Amino acid sequence: MPYNRQQPILKNESNFRTEVTAGLIGYLTTVYIVVVNGSILSEAGISLESGMIATILASFFGTLLMGIFGRLPLILVPGMGINALFAYSIVEGTQLTFQEGLAVVLIAAIVFLITAFSKLGILLRDTVPNSLKHAISVGLGFFLILIGLEKSGLVVSGENTIIAIGDFTSPTFIVSLLTLFIAIFLFMRSIPANFLITMISGTILAYLFGVMETSNNAVNISFNEVLFIPSFTAIDELSFWLAIFPLAMILIFENMGLLHGQLHMLKRSKSYSKAYQVTALSTLTCAFLGTSPTVSAAENAAIITSKGKTGKAAVTASILFLATIFIIPWISMIPNSAISPILIIVGVLMAQSIRHIPIDDLSESLPAFLIVVMIPFTYSIADGMAFGFIAYPIVKIALGKHKELPIPLVIISLLFLFDFIMKITGI
Repeated sequence: MPYNRQQPILKNESNFRTEVTAGLIGYLTTVYIVVVNGSILSEAGISLESGMIATILASFFGTLLMGIFGRLPLILVPGMGINALFAYSIVEGTQLTFQEGLAVVLIAAIVFLITAFSKLGILLRDTVPNSLKHAISVGLGFFLILIGLEKSGLVVSGENTIIAIGDFTSPTFIVSLLTLFIAIFLFMRSIPANFLITMISGTILAYLFGVMETSNNAVNISFNEVLFIPSFTAIDELSFWLAIFPLAMILIFENMGLLHGQLHMLKRSKSYSKAYQVTALSTLTCAFLGTSPTVSAAENAAIITSKGKTGKAAVTASILFLATIFIIPWISMIPNSAISPILIIVGVLMAQSIRHIPIDDLSESLPAFLIVVMIPFTYSIADGMAFGFIAYPIVKIALGKHKELPIPLVIISLLFLFDFIMKITGI
């Protein structure tokens, strides 16, 4: 009898350890965003240190909200692609100041928030075909694979082609390849904490082969800029409002695609509305923390495949993000060769959603595959999505299936087309 009473306790302890481990792995696979996003934000007019702090705080608050209120093992971080849109298109491209760019973020976040807490969100969710939703997940998967291959040095820019295989004699190539084989073996064997072991093994290999930076230069962290006040001085300019549309559309549909795919992997599709609302609230805080908007991290598949199932994993990751302020010099020592194999495997897992695209129906599969292909090939989530959304009504009309087109979807497609026209004309 005493033995039987102990079983639930042991099970709970095991579940807690699993959630914490999943949160740690999720953190380690996404923490690169701190330096990367900080660097991109510095191009928009703030210091690298302020950009890193803003990234850390936004990731901390967003992930904590998801863990406590969403009760889901999902990490929210400033989105790759969105940060480039913010820095290079919204701020530099339209000559807005950093604070004016944050005002664009604020209004786009409010639009996102309205869709999340009203029937408009349900309408958009039901309007967008499942084929396009799955295509976004698949496209993001291939995007992660490409990023992983690029970061590892397994593929490089070719002399006569866009990409080519890397240098087989390069120590970095050898280390990345060995780490990838280790990652595949551990993952296929379902070894507990296999991603964490992969990163540790990859770091050791990088050190042994002499391809890891061992210098431990301290980063000068300044807390002079922690909270920002968005500026609306450019609200009467057309460029200000034109910048809002693509950002709002990306926030709505990228998160829709990400959450749809991740909750499908979790087998918790019924939690979509709550997750969508928490993501929107997190986005709103970014305008005041001084960063581009957060999204549900594509690397969340790493948490899910590490058996993370509850908000405990997210809370663990959020605490680790906050602690990153004090360990930035050491985090920066983890080589790309130790992380890139994980991105590749996670990308493959996300790409498995391709089986849900009805390949035998060209009216659904053709636009879907445009998204799948164009996201990695254009190196832009927004542009890749636009190609598919614009093509969808064209294909339906061409096949005489115009009655299958919901009016809201047509409007969305026209808005994406309008954004393309603005880019072509340079307005």
